[in-house]
Amino acid sequence: MSRSDVVIIGSGPGGAAAAFSLSRAGFNVTLLEAGPRYRPEQDYRLDRADWEVRRFPHKRSIRRRHTHAGLQALDTKWDTLRSWSRAQGRLIKGTHRAFSQYSHVMGVGGSTLHYAGESHRMHPRAMRLHTDFGVGADWPIRYEDLEQYYSEAERIIGVAGPEADAVRPRSGPFPMPAHAMSYGSQRLGDGCGQLGMSWLPNPVASASRPYDGRPPCNYCGQCARGCPRFDRGTPDLTFIPKALAAGHCRLQTECEVLRLEAGPNDRVSAAIFVDKQGAQHRVSADFFVLACGAVETPRLLLNSASRHAPDGLANESGLVGKNFMETLFFTSSALHPEAMGSYRGLPSDAICWDYNAPDAIEGVIGGARFSPATLEADLSGPLNYAQRIVGGWGEKHHEQMLGMFGHVLSVGAIGENLPNPRSYIDLDPEEKDTHGLAKARIHSHLPDMELKRLEFMAGRCRSILKASGAEEPVEEYGSYDMFNSTHVFGTCKMGASAGDSVVDAQCRSHRWRNLLITDASVFPSSGGGEAPSLTIYANALRACDRLAADLGQQRRVPA
Repeated sequence: MSRSDVVIIGSGPGGAAAAFSLSRAGFNVTLLEAGPRYRPEQDYRLDRADWEVRRFPHKRSIRRRHTHAGLQALDTKWDTLRSWSRAQGRLIKGTHRAFSQYSHVMGVGGSTLHYAGESHRMHPRAMRLHTDFGVGADWPIRYEDLEQYYSEAERIIGVAGPEADAVRPRSGPFPMPAHAMSYGSQRLGDGCGQLGMSWLPNPVASASRPYDGRPPCNYCGQCARGCPRFDRGTPDLTFIPKALAAGHCRLQTECEVLRLEAGPNDRVSAAIFVDKQGAQHRVSADFFVLACGAVETPRLLLNSASRHAPDGLANESGLVGKNFMETLFFTSSALHPEAMGSYRGLPSDAICWDYNAPDAIEGVIGGARFSPATLEADLSGPLNYAQRIVGGWGEKHHEQMLGMFGHVLSVGAIGENLPNPRSYIDLDPEEKDTHGLAKARIHSHLPDMELKRLEFMAGRCRSILKASGAEEPVEEYGSYDMFNSTHVFGTCKMGASAGDSVVDAQCRSHRWRNLLITDASVFPSSGGGEAPSLTIYANALRACDRLAADLGQQRRVPA
């Protein structure tokens, strides 16, 4: 048995920022991570000839940690949203949505280890959906409450971005100038211009010049396979080293937390975890910070049921696992007659925010954004072209490869996903993990509001490609007929009332006052396509600043 001031569970953006905030304030922090630490120069082997067949090198299996319930039937009314490719026909052959994956990384840094570095601030109006539009829920905080922490997070991870944003007020410029757009992205920008749409540099945590000991990006486009060059601002290279350097943080990897112990007086007393040798440990603390993501966080809370918390820890409202929001996305690809060199560049170096506001799309509530997606679609090497784009065989196939490689342009859209009662996380009643604990079970449903938004997103993607000069469509896929999510939110909603939320405005459980949650599970809304990592960082910094102040006050009060 050991003791710390604070135990943090999970080392993704929410856990890493919390560890940094509390350790710099002088509190003893134990940071528990279920996965291993990655060594970029050793693990991310983009130098190998077989780089294209190698995905992100997961060291711990993620597919065995969760299950999924049956998904909804497909309706011919929405056939234009079906996923397909020129080489394979329909990608989903059945009559129901298919479960592809919840794309999650177990390791120091979490899922940011294979992200494109997009670093977005939430649209202020997306934080007031219920008050202004009568749907979803409001955030119990304002954009202004996050602004200084957005700036701090941008400085620590090193964000390169444009000079101004009329919608999201800034107290200062981005730490680095924006990246120049690739040739393909410039052509997409020309298409947006013809449609009367804007096309701006995308803020990304990838160095556009040497920054904080990291080199500038080399534009290989393989962020999703892991960056061996140390140029992306992931938590394992930024927040966590700074937390460790403060001298008050102890990082323990491959330590899987099985449950949190609920003690008397509405306080969590300990975390029980298993190390990589299989030995079980108990660590106690004054405070516990949970940051495992919007699937694993509710799983841990529900698996921590006890006589003090019979329905699961922090589940007095019955909302742990509810309000699950997934990635609503659509990607369209087409061949351009001109060689685009679209296999190089940043995966998402430009963005259109024109439809990002909650009321920007006619007939639906909730916004969307648009950005280049050729590299995110993994159309960056000859094998994917050969399997997905180019037909024929032998000499004909070879000729077509020479004529098509680097010609594909893709546009991707990500949109708001409003909570609904049929999308949630619970515990699988049958499947257990190796420790005998119930796995998380993912339930997903897309109501008509989401499908109408998705229809708009698909139409705009196609229009941008056509206006950019792309001619022959070759592949489309999206959320309509498959669940494939990296960004997930909402399962431990933040709110002002204990009756309709899991944590309060300071990210603390309404009942268990020494329990905080600092990942995207606390988001009351998903935003209109914003990548969530920067908001997770900022919100964790804000919540832990307040926690540090409270802990400091307790230390100053005489016993």
